[in-house]
Amino acid sequence: MSPISGLRISKFTGSVVTELKRLAGFCLRIGRSAFTQIKIFTFAPYFTDMQKALIYFALGTVVSFLINYFFLSSENIGLELYYAVAFGAAWGVAYYLDTPDFTLPKKLGLSFVVMGILVLVGTLIFKLELAIPSILKFSMVFVAYYLIASFRGTKSLRK
Repeated sequence: MSPISGLRISKFTGSVVTELKRLAGFCLRIGRSAFTQIKIFTFAPYFTDMQKALIYFALGTVVSFLINYFFLSSENIGLELYYAVAFGAAWGVAYYLDTPDFTLPKKLGLSFVVMGILVLVGTLIFKLELAIPSILKFSMVFVAYYLIASFRGTKSLRK
């Protein structure tokens, strides 16, 4: 064990691997071989759940955009895409946070952070008046997700 807490240097078949663990929840592996690997495990226990949340985000964005584009008036394609991203983000974030590991204040706090990011990006790209509906779409989908989940015995749509 090296003098630095949490740093372990080991030898595996001629290559020295330095592992930084337990530092801000990520692991950085550096090998002496031709291929240097950097693996970041920020959400290590939820990696598959993160992939599923990204799928929910992508599907929600695509479905919302197609519905708005084909069935509703779409004068500004960029704005419709922005609203679709807000819709998809709501589904993805709601799915990702749908676990008992996150307390209710954390869920609410993270949803407010995402809404703030949506408003900031919307204000930078469009006007504030056009960015506000993205919050409404996000919050409606977020609340609908947990309302639907509340009718299930497990109180979750994951199980």
